[in-house]
Amino acid sequence: MNVQFKKGALELCVLILISQKDQYGYELAQNISKKIQVAEGTLYPLLRRLTKEEYVSTYLAESSEGPPRKYYALTEKGMEYRNILIEEWRQFSNAVNEFITEENEDGEE
Repeated sequence: MNVQFKKGALELCVLILISQKDQYGYELAQNISKKIQVAEGTLYPLLRRLTKEEYVSTYLAESSEGPPRKYYALTEKGMEYRNILIEEWRQFSNAVNEFITEENEDGEE
């Protein structure tokens, strides 16, 4: 998949997944990787930025498998931002799909 496509969509995917349930970094990477190949080195800087911008908050929780884990939770500001990004994504993807449809129609003539 095109790297630029991934960069643009990753932030939205992260916000959607965290809005469904609080997640720690590795868990989040695993969940994203089920559908989009992403390096952990890409994810953690994004999580730091989202935290700095107050779209997500963090907390530590004990783990039965080792040291406490840092969980990410969506803030109210993050929920509003996620909703804006979803709407922008829908508008953008609809516009791109129109171009694709028009190209297919033009190509058939």
